[in-house]
Amino acid sequence: MQSADDHSIFSAYMAYRFSGFEHMAMSFDNMDRAILRLLKLNARRSNAEIAAEVGLSPSACHRRIRQLEAGGYIRGYTVVAGGRDDNSLVNVLVQVTLDRQTEDHLARFEHAVRQCPEIRECFLMTGAVDYWLRVEADSVDAYERIHSEILSRMPGVTRINSSIAMRDALRPRRNKG
Repeated sequence: MQSADDHSIFSAYMAYRFSGFEHMAMSFDNMDRAILRLLKLNARRSNAEIAAEVGLSPSACHRRIRQLEAGGYIRGYTVVAGGRDDNSLVNVLVQVTLDRQTEDHLARFEHAVRQCPEIRECFLMTGAVDYWLRVEADSVDAYERIHSEILSRMPGVTRINSSIAMRDALRPRRNKG
């Protein structure tokens, strides 16, 4: 059991250790944007590399990254599993229109989307369609199965418009040969 003194020492340490983090939203600046941009491109970069690129000392850069994490600007780090040829997965951008846009209908649709691991991203939109999805499939035939057996049976779906991506234009092309 902690004594009152232990609790106050712990509280003082936590206040010191995390001081300033709660004000992160007010102090977000171009340096933070630069750090986020570099982490989005490659989150495995070392702190020293990021610090050198943005012109900070490694300790100042590390402190800013911790503040970005604590402030919710960095919610986590992820791995994009690969090892496959860039052309082996089919990326499909799917526009979905629902019959109604009530909170209940949106919630049921979003719950159904979460059950389908092939749906990699889902955005509630303004404009002519209700949702944009990004679906990854092993082939066009596999996407056809996802379309007919999963997407078209989701609650409230009245229209689906699919576009198959030819390639990711932001990634360098591999030489074939």
